[in-house]
Amino acid sequence: MEYTILKLAKIANISTRTLRYYDEIGILKPKRISSSGYRIYGSEEVDILQQILFYRQFGLELTEIKDILNNTEFSRINALRDHKKKLYEKREQIDILIKNIEKTIAAGEGRTIMSDNEKFEGFKQKLIDENEEKYGEEIREKYGKETVEKSNQKIKNMTKEQYDKISGLAAEINLTLAQAYKTGNPAGELAQKAVLLHKEWLCFYWDKYSIKAHAALGQMYVDDERFKKYYDDIHPGCAEFLRDAILIYAKK
Repeated sequence: MEYTILKLAKIANISTRTLRYYDEIGILKPKRISSSGYRIYGSEEVDILQQILFYRQFGLELTEIKDILNNTEFSRINALRDHKKKLYEKREQIDILIKNIEKTIAAGEGRTIMSDNEKFEGFKQKLIDENEEKYGEEIREKYGKETVEKSNQKIKNMTKEQYDKISGLAAEINLTLAQAYKTGNPAGELAQKAVLLHKEWLCFYWDKYSIKAHAALGQMYVDDERFKKYYDDIHPGCAEFLRDAILIYAKK
């Protein structure tokens, strides 16, 4: 079956402008152009669009999706299996949050007693699931399954105070790092304060702190484009600045 751009936009619940943009950037070309100049899409294009929307649902950028689809080893069936797995994980996370809300309601109505730790179970699980989705396989390969499981268990065992602390630490690290970068001195007081805050943040996740591992992580922030972008969004060059500050701290 074939669709005009208007009909495909309607069944996919997206705008025709989006489809035109997908055509412009080469991620989804129409099957053909009609004699009247309209874009016409076939079943293959419909499948590709479905795949694009799946990936968008998981937060991937269009450039990343285009690279995946253009990979000669790309398998639509394998990709769908991966989507299914992730959706099951999301459903599990939602089920935990629903149970958490139900407990909170019951506690509010006096039907049960809920500890502070229980109140944050769902949010802690969400933190674990997000880390697993982004870096799960990668960090297991790099650090080993046991290390990752210990880290996840540590998050699950967090108290309310610890959860509140870690939630604010990331923002404090970034603010301090931004101020330190302006000094241009990775050995300075502000830069070293940022490193100590970063160490404190890591200790909430790591089963055991290692200065060697901390220094290696600083280098990864420079080498890995995902982390480099995160820190360079604070200010261009911040990833290298933090790496240098950590190395100076390590030498001390």
